[in-house]
Amino acid sequence: MIEIKNISKWYGAFRVLTDCTTKVDKSEVVVVCGPSGSGKSTLIKCVNGLEPFQQGDIFVDGISVAAKGTNLPKLRSRIGMVFQNFELFPHMNVTDNITLAQIKVLGRSQEEAREKAHALLKRVGLSEQAPKYPGQLSGGQQQRVAIARALAMDPIAMLFDEPTSALDPEMINEVLDVMVELAQEGMTMMVVTHEMGFARKVAHRVVFMDEGRIVEDAAKEDFFGKPRSERAVQFLSKILHH
Repeated sequence: MIEIKNISKWYGAFRVLTDCTTKVDKSEVVVVCGPSGSGKSTLIKCVNGLEPFQQGDIFVDGISVAAKGTNLPKLRSRIGMVFQNFELFPHMNVTDNITLAQIKVLGRSQEEAREKAHALLKRVGLSEQAPKYPGQLSGGQQQRVAIARALAMDPIAMLFDEPTSALDPEMINEVLDVMVELAQEGMTMMVVTHEMGFARKVAHRVVFMDEGRIVEDAAKEDFFGKPRSERAVQFLSKILHH
């Protein structure tokens, strides 16, 4: 579903990604982890062309992200993206946040879009919040609205960029529970996260990055049971014991 081939990226003279190659099969959940500044968020933003890259290519469902003729807005409409800071429109209520792109991009009628929005709000446990504005919701609720908004576009895959890192500890689980459910339903997912409990529960594979490189790309059992690199051993010892 997602194929990342030899991606390299620079900001000026600074190289942020070096020769990154990995893939995500249909219905597979791949967790991308690593220390801060290792290039995780940059890599995931390259997948739907939010970050341009200078070398290599990425294919989503067979379509090249880098090719000149690729319609990136159309491609993005097929890949759900959930950001760290929710990115909801503050001046629109929850329902309108979820219906806007359905109407503008997919051409759905107002009625159809609202029906879809209410079904998805029910799915993420927020039916009663439909008329409220983002500022009236907790961080965990806002992030669940953001997930519902991404799902409203009927995506073929979902990208999550540290979806719980801006949340208070007690709100993290309400967001992870929705993500676990999605994974169990067979959604193709690429998730940048430090939540190793989530990775252990639903990931099929773990991609570990350091200094812009993919250091390990292994089945979950192998990564947690017998990581091959010294760097991953260090990272896990810090993140799992505190």
